[in-house]
Amino acid sequence: MQTNFSENQLKDKDNQSTEKIFQKCVHCGMCNATCPTYGILGDELDGPRGRIYLIQDMLENERKPSKKVVKHIDRCLSCYSCMTTCPAGVNYMHVIDHGRKYIEKNYDRPLFDKILRNFLSKVLPNTQYFKLTSYLVKIGKLFKFLFPKKIKDMMELMPTSFPEKTIKVKEIYPANGKKIARVGKEDDANIDFINNIETWYEEHKKGNLDAILSNTSGCGTTLKDYGFIFRNDKKLKAKAKTVSELSKDVTEYLSENLKLNIQKKNKKYKIAYHSACSMQHGQKVHNEPISLLQKTDNDIMEIPNGHLCCGSAGTYNILQSEIAKNLLKDKVKNIESTNPQIISTGNIGCITQISNGTNIPILHTIELLDWYTGGPKPKILNKI
Repeated sequence: MQTNFSENQLKDKDNQSTEKIFQKCVHCGMCNATCPTYGILGDELDGPRGRIYLIQDMLENERKPSKKVVKHIDRCLSCYSCMTTCPAGVNYMHVIDHGRKYIEKNYDRPLFDKILRNFLSKVLPNTQYFKLTSYLVKIGKLFKFLFPKKIKDMMELMPTSFPEKTIKVKEIYPANGKKIARVGKEDDANIDFINNIETWYEEHKKGNLDAILSNTSGCGTTLKDYGFIFRNDKKLKAKAKTVSELSKDVTEYLSENLKLNIQKKNKKYKIAYHSACSMQHGQKVHNEPISLLQKTDNDIMEIPNGHLCCGSAGTYNILQSEIAKNLLKDKVKNIESTNPQIISTGNIGCITQISNGTNIPILHTIELLDWYTGGPKPKILNKI
C-alpha cells in the first residue's frame, strides 16, 4: 500500500509504526473472507481492508473522524481473524488500536455513548463496583420492561451470583486494562499496564517468577503486547519486553512445562472445544489446549467455522449488541451441530456469551483439566 505521511507526521512514533504496517498490505482482500462483521454486513468498510483505508485517510489527512468512520471502526470486533488469514503479515491489531486511539482523541461521542463507556471503564475493573452493579441489576430485572432495549441487553449479560473464594490468602495485582482500552480509555488502561509491569518486573528481578500465566485469553493477548505498547518508552520498554516474554496462556505453560497426572473417568464425554479469538488469532495458541483435553480420553471436537467470533469480544456484546447476537446465533448453531455434551473454552467472556445462547454446559478448559487431575467435578456437569 502506498502511503503519504509527511516528514513532520512521521516524527510521531505511532505514525511511524503504522506506516510500516500499511506498506505491507497488498489489497488482496483475503482478510474479508474470514472477517465476521464483513460476513454479516457485507460492507467493504466493515472488513479489515476497508477499515485500513479509513484509518489511513484519517491519519494522513489529519481528518476529524466522521460519524460514519467511527461507526465502521467501532463495529470491529478486534477478533484478529484477519491476521491469521493475511498472507502479507499485516498486523491489523496495531492498526485498529491506533485508529481507536485517534478517534477517542478527536471525536466527540454522543452523550449516551460517553456515559456508557465511562461507566464500563469504572465498573469492569473494580470488584466492588462490579458486585454493586450486579446487585442493582438483580433488583432492576424485576422492572426491565421499563428500560430501553440497549439497557435490557446489558442486564442480561450481568452475572447475579459469584463463586466463593477458595484461596484464603493471595496478593492481588491490578487488572491489566484490556477492557478499559476497548472502550477508548487508553490513559486509564496504561496506568494499569504500568502498575503490572513494575510489579511483575520487580518479582522477576528477585527470581520469584518463572512465568506470568493468564487464564483469560483476552488479557493474555494484551500482556504479550506490552513490549510493543511501550516500545518508545525509554524507562519501561525493556521491562515491558521482559514481561511480555514471561507471559503465557495457562494451557501453553502446562503443555510446555508440566506432565499432568490424568485420572481417567468411567464415562466418556463429547467435548466441543471453542477456540477463543484472542487465543487462536491473538496469541496463536490453538493446538495446546486441544492436546491437553485429548489426554483426558474424551472425544474432543473442533467446531465448524471455529475461526469466527462468538460476539463477546471484550465489551463488544454490550456496545454492539445486535451484531453480537447474530454472531452468537451462528456460533451456537455450529457448536450444536457437533452434538456435544460439554463445551470447553479458554476465555471467560466467551463462556458468558455462549451460555446465553445454549443450554449445553460450558466451562473453562482448566476446570476440566483440574477435575481430571484430582480436583472436584465442576458443579455445572452434575446433571450430565
